[in-house]
Amino acid sequence: MQIISKQLSPELKSKYAVLCQTLRNMGQVVVGFSGGVDSTLVLKVARDVLGDSVVAVIGDSEAFPQGEVDAALALARSLGVEVVCVRTHELANPHFAVNTPDRCYHCKNELFGMLRQVANERGIAWVVDGSHAEDGRAGDHRPGLRAAAEQGVRSPLREAGLTKSEIRALARCLGLPNWDKPSFACLSSRFPYGTRITPELLARLDRCEQVLRDLGFRQCRVRHHDTVARIEVEPGDLEQVLQHRQTILKHFREAGYAYVALDLEGYRSGKMNDTLKERDAPVIPSDQIGAR
Repeated sequence: MQIISKQLSPELKSKYAVLCQTLRNMGQVVVGFSGGVDSTLVLKVARDVLGDSVVAVIGDSEAFPQGEVDAALALARSLGVEVVCVRTHELANPHFAVNTPDRCYHCKNELFGMLRQVANERGIAWVVDGSHAEDGRAGDHRPGLRAAAEQGVRSPLREAGLTKSEIRALARCLGLPNWDKPSFACLSSRFPYGTRITPELLARLDRCEQVLRDLGFRQCRVRHHDTVARIEVEPGDLEQVLQHRQTILKHFREAGYAYVALDLEGYRSGKMNDTLKERDAPVIPSDQIGAR
């Protein structure tokens, strides 16, 4: 196991020790791996303390760009662990496609079910994910956490009390190449609740976000509002978007948007939940599920 830098605080070293011991106590684990910094840290530490008793499982979904899946696969292999790709079919589930506020529950429930199947086939008791201490905090809408609880999935980063900034610090210290990778959520999170999700719209958003990444924007989102694409970038990048105005307009209109808007607040995780209130949540009668 690698020696942690003396530059880390005693508190962070203590949390790292808890993380290591938690995984060591499990003996064998299946890690739900997305290629993001959180699940990469879990996978790296699990490999360090458990050796070959670790399996990484990647969900291959229409809601994730193929480039993200390929990058996750390459990263897991570079860490020297066994990797399994499972194809998920969220859009075949009408409860997911109609995009109610519990959409993420249905997605995670399917994924965790597949992870559990991989674990059972190998006689492994524990399935773990990359959720951390800031996930599910007060006011944070994370229905996927309910799916994890129901499926018996553990979250070692949460159990160790690690926050996002601490995870990045540890990942950097351990030499992980994606320690500063921008946060990425599945493309389904780009739609207002109640807007039906289709493969065509997912592909459109992926295409538009790739345009922004090609222009050099690391942290960006394109939110779908019918004929309008709303761009979110870091506040410091707002002026840069305007410098590329004509290029962005050209590609976004070719993708199918009539209008392109720039969100002046800038990128903020979970912004599509801002209007989510219990009394305002879209209610879709059960007899209409799958009817559209």
